[in-house]
Amino acid sequence: MAQHRHKREAPATTPRPSRIPRSVLVSAPLAVVATLSAVTMGVLAAEPATNDNLLASSGTSQPVTGTSADSTVDDTTLRRRAEGTTVSRSQIRTAAKAESAARKDISVDKKARQLAKKLDDKVWTTDLLNLWDGPTDKADKLGVIDALKQVSVTGRKQRGRTQVVIDGQSRWVTSDYLSAKKPKPEPEAQPEVQAKSAGPSLGGACSNGTSAGGAGVNIQKVHEAVCANWPSISTYGTLRGGGGDHPLGRAVDIMVSGATGWAVAEFVRANAAALGVNYVIHAQNIWSVQRSGEGWRAMPDRGSSTANHYDHVHVSVY
Repeated sequence: MAQHRHKREAPATTPRPSRIPRSVLVSAPLAVVATLSAVTMGVLAAEPATNDNLLASSGTSQPVTGTSADSTVDDTTLRRRAEGTTVSRSQIRTAAKAESAARKDISVDKKARQLAKKLDDKVWTTDLLNLWDGPTDKADKLGVIDALKQVSVTGRKQRGRTQVVIDGQSRWVTSDYLSAKKPKPEPEAQPEVQAKSAGPSLGGACSNGTSAGGAGVNIQKVHEAVCANWPSISTYGTLRGGGGDHPLGRAVDIMVSGATGWAVAEFVRANAAALGVNYVIHAQNIWSVQRSGEGWRAMPDRGSSTANHYDHVHVSVY
């Protein structure tokens, strides 16, 4: 039998030598990966029109075209949304402190009511008083109480203040302006009220024998005008040592309080130009020519009724 030589069958497709440079073969897949990453980031950053249309695709992705500014959310917007829906530790701490303070106030009020009930003693206010949340200089002012008001006391006193109970709450007031007996109105208070309603005016002479104690010309004018309208006021403080306008003869303390004190303060303010007034202080409020448009302005607490000018009207002149 003749032996036939068989030809080796060539494969159905013969690979052709690659003519593409090796560098291109290496960089092409990297470019594809980079392109897919960019597209993926664009899709993740894009805000869907509605939440119901957000679809997940695992096999294909379409290029994002025509993306508007309204449909794109930047990092800042995403952070703001996260902050708007997340409660921070600072907020939690603040809320905890507020709750703790509220519980402390409730406890203080409860104890004060118990002490007041046990002591069963009430006193009268003799003047308009500030209400404080504690006896120290760092206490917060919580309001005022009028004169001739009866309040319950707890028996606690500290730094010139007395703890009282008002509307079931603990408050501290200046001890010097509390009285066991109801104060009687001053005998001359009514004529002074009538003088105020009639309208005090400049002119007239001082008839009660007081003087301005050798102070300057403008202080002499202030004393003369006040004395002529309110002869019941018998004490005026002018020259004294220390700083400020008093040693210079440009200040006077008119020792009066309550409604009459405010009447005097308003009178001096109304006639500031004629009397040469620079500023007026009374009941922890100040009025000055330089800021006259602001009216009376509240002043910080200085610790006592006298330092806060509740028992007198201070007038400084030019």
